[in-house]
Amino acid sequence: MTHPPGHDAPPPEYPGPPPTYPGTTADTAPAYPGTPTDTAPAYPGTPTDTAPPYPHVPPPPPPPAYPEALGPAPAPVPVRPGRHPHEMDFEQRRVHLTARQRGADATALSRLLVQVPAFLCSLAVVTGFASAFFGSAAWLPVTLWVLSGALVFHRPTEGFLARRLLRLRVPTAAERARLEPVWREVTARAGVDHQGYELWIEESDGINAYAAAGHIVGVTTFSLNHLPNGQLAATLAHELGHHTGGHAWASLLGHWYAQPAELTWRAIRATSRLALRVARVISLPATGVLVLLFGCGLLAFVAAAWMVILPMAVAPYLLALVNRRSELRADAHAAGLGFAHPLAGVLHTMRAHEEASLAAAGSLAPRTGGLAKLLSSHPDYADRLQHLQPYLDDRPSR
Repeated sequence: MTHPPGHDAPPPEYPGPPPTYPGTTADTAPAYPGTPTDTAPAYPGTPTDTAPPYPHVPPPPPPPAYPEALGPAPAPVPVRPGRHPHEMDFEQRRVHLTARQRGADATALSRLLVQVPAFLCSLAVVTGFASAFFGSAAWLPVTLWVLSGALVFHRPTEGFLARRLLRLRVPTAAERARLEPVWREVTARAGVDHQGYELWIEESDGINAYAAAGHIVGVTTFSLNHLPNGQLAATLAHELGHHTGGHAWASLLGHWYAQPAELTWRAIRATSRLALRVARVISLPATGVLVLLFGCGLLAFVAAAWMVILPMAVAPYLLALVNRRSELRADAHAAGLGFAHPLAGVLHTMRAHEEASLAAAGSLAPRTGGLAKLLSSHPDYADRLQHLQPYLDDRPSR
């Protein structure tokens, strides 16, 4: 068959269908495993039409409000870099105040009992001076002196004593921000109203704190700025133990009522020394006569008032013993509030500072023994740590 010029000839026809080669598609592409076709397969646990309902989770409850009766909530204590093992996180808590905020334990009562002879001597001195100057109206100054002991609980008088005698000052705003949260934690654990006491500061490079008068708690600037808050809390808890046990007011009360007798004794000693110096200048026999007269007079006085003189001679040793017992009781109070481990750390630090100071001065550690140990107002560090050991073994710090 012929075609007109200009037209191409049709392709030749091959017999049968065209050959197929492996991997080529013909009409439709083959289905491969895992390839979706019309609909995706349903997998276990996959939601189909709607998601199943989930249980309702209530929102977390708001934090408990700080009791309004205790004033504004304390500022959180900042965590310093290189956290100390005795750095504690103090949280706000509901404070349950105990019915008995303070009292007088056996140590405080023993202190008052030991100072009864000094009080009797002071009473005799005050009565003698009042009789000499007021005559029949001597009962009035004597009564006023006896009632003056109540001034140890008078807040303005306490403030005056803190400034003039103890050399304390009111804390600054920054110091109070550091001190208040620690003090509130201590009083909260003890069930004591923190507003019942006043915090004061002493400018000192030593680790120390004070429980003075009836409501004063003093702390040194070194303790405030260098101790971790756990050790600072242990120190304040120790001083709070002095207050709640009545040690502070009993000590000040006994010291106050002993002042007339002590001042009189100092005046007698100063007069005796002056008389001996004058007698030495005059002649040796005059000195002997004067010593004999003073000696006979002293023996006569002791024989007439031995029931007062003898307890006064023994009183310094008994007072030192009572002071040591009060320190151990205050340590036990702090340990009972959960500050045993920080308090042990404070004692170790104090001992290290004392040894470093002695080494810098080129002297050895003093060995207290005999009368020196009997007159010491504080137990040594080994005794205090030994009494803390039961709390360190059985009651870990909170």
